[in-house]
Amino acid sequence: MPDAIQPADLGFFSTLAGAGSLSAAARELGITTPAVSKHLALMESRLGVSLVNRTTRRMGLTPEGERYLEHARRILDEIGHMEEELGVSRSTPTGLLRINATLGFGRSHIAPLISRFLRQYPQVEVQLQLSVNPPPLTDDAFDVCIRFGEPPDARVIAQRLAPNRRLLCAAPAYLARHGTPKVPHDLTQHNCIGIRQGEEAYGLWRLSSGRGGAVTTEAVKTRGTLTTNDGEIAVNWALDGHGILMRAEWDIDRFLKDGRLVQVLPQCFTPDADVYAVYPQRHRLAARVRAFVDFVALSFSAP
Repeated sequence: MPDAIQPADLGFFSTLAGAGSLSAAARELGITTPAVSKHLALMESRLGVSLVNRTTRRMGLTPEGERYLEHARRILDEIGHMEEELGVSRSTPTGLLRINATLGFGRSHIAPLISRFLRQYPQVEVQLQLSVNPPPLTDDAFDVCIRFGEPPDARVIAQRLAPNRRLLCAAPAYLARHGTPKVPHDLTQHNCIGIRQGEEAYGLWRLSSGRGGAVTTEAVKTRGTLTTNDGEIAVNWALDGHGILMRAEWDIDRFLKDGRLVQVLPQCFTPDADVYAVYPQRHRLAARVRAFVDFVALSFSAP
């Protein structure tokens, strides 16, 4: 069929898929919902396949739609890379920037930075998605992922943005009632607040102590009456005196400073949790990606 796929369709469908609904896509594209529906219908008619499953509550892609989206995003990325290599947009970052971050950290730290970033680079369009678990590194749905800990995959670029420690903490009231752990094994006798996130073994806390060749690591299987997949909720439970929590310093530093939380087992340290920006090798020349990563790194390094 001649002209079954038109260049303008690629960006349209990528926006539609990212928006999640016809009405949301209409708002992003600055057109009416009927116009979006008509454009989609024309695309499906030319292709002879359905790209979208429509229901009253949500929109989902068909297998053909998933395949179309995969190719469309790859082609759009290649066009962007060609422009970057030719210097077309090297001076001014432009285009769509798809960012993923974890729920709590993304909400409290990344979203405000995006607001400031767009004031400096108004020609960039940002889509931020927050998720409990980071997407697979092979997922092509995002340009930049903000995550904790350096990924082991050499196929991606991981730029360290800021140092970060995971600390054990509890409310003074909890420690007054139940005592303060002196060694890691003491945690087995305490109520530990669990967080189910990422691929880490749930409830298994790895604590190390010592220096140089004398470092020893102990894996402690913790237990408790409270578990969540949301870090902010877990912090609030700790503040309410329900147990001991392991959480990133970024999330609890203000409570440690004002005394609402107290560090537990300060002589121990936990696995690396530094903040990284992770993005595919092919995005290393994209001005919008470079500008955003540099902006976040500079913001985190500011006193």
